[in-house]
Amino acid sequence: MTKIAVVGTKNGWSSEKLADTVSEITGSRILIEMNQACLDLEQQRVWAKDADLMAMDGIMIKKVGSRYSPDLLDRLEILRYIHNAGVPVFSSPERLIRVVDRLSCTVTMKTAGIPMPPTTITEDIEAAIKAVNAYGLAIVKPLYTSKARGMLLLESGPDTASALEAYQKDHSVFYIQKKIHIKEHDLGIAFLGGQYLTTYARKKNNDAWNTTTRSGGTYAAVDPSDGVIALAEKAQALFGLDFTCVDIALTEKGPLVFEVSAFGGFRGIQETRDIDPARLYAEYVIDRIDHAH
Repeated sequence: MTKIAVVGTKNGWSSEKLADTVSEITGSRILIEMNQACLDLEQQRVWAKDADLMAMDGIMIKKVGSRYSPDLLDRLEILRYIHNAGVPVFSSPERLIRVVDRLSCTVTMKTAGIPMPPTTITEDIEAAIKAVNAYGLAIVKPLYTSKARGMLLLESGPDTASALEAYQKDHSVFYIQKKIHIKEHDLGIAFLGGQYLTTYARKKNNDAWNTTTRSGGTYAAVDPSDGVIALAEKAQALFGLDFTCVDIALTEKGPLVFEVSAFGGFRGIQETRDIDPARLYAEYVIDRIDHAH
């Protein structure tokens, strides 16, 4: 019997869904949370509660924490140790580390010529004020976040300096992006094993500035142009993840990439397409484990 551990968050919809799916296929259900993992370098052991992670045939990472933070990098390092010891981990922890940090992801994409919204990164508050004033309307984003948590929509004006000073108390680095006009929706373009899978849209609530479901956004099916798919494919190929979604906005100046997701989303795909992404991902992983043996 193939033993595959799912790294996720208990009671998290996507983590439980993936663990259930793996169980249906393999007969074994192992869902672990990385805040319960222990690495003993002397004994070369890694375990979480009663699960011996070094004895697994493979590990699938859905989430490494309920909230994005620098702690995720430390947890990924433990998974990198397991991966380097010979246990297949999907996606590669080393590759995920480059995506979880928003700045690392941004620099990689921009260096490769991926079109993105105008962005300024600085620790200097005077430079931050100038950036917001230049953009007129900006979004200040934490380096570790998802679903717009902790983001600040800021308009140039007399309160810019005080708003940034308050923000800096919790965030040493300002990641400032020009607010891009999105008519109705942005896109989540999904890839499995580097191959295009499908696309869904996130339609925003009329009262919200972002399209996330946390702010009342809803999912819808959409079929983007070949050019948009090609752009998303180029962006995700920079990181080589096993499963991911590329967030793209369609603007008057053409498509712009917001980010490549470290872990990808299941719900938008499942709700809008006749596709079970958790099953496809699990079958993909099992196939690779079988071929490796």
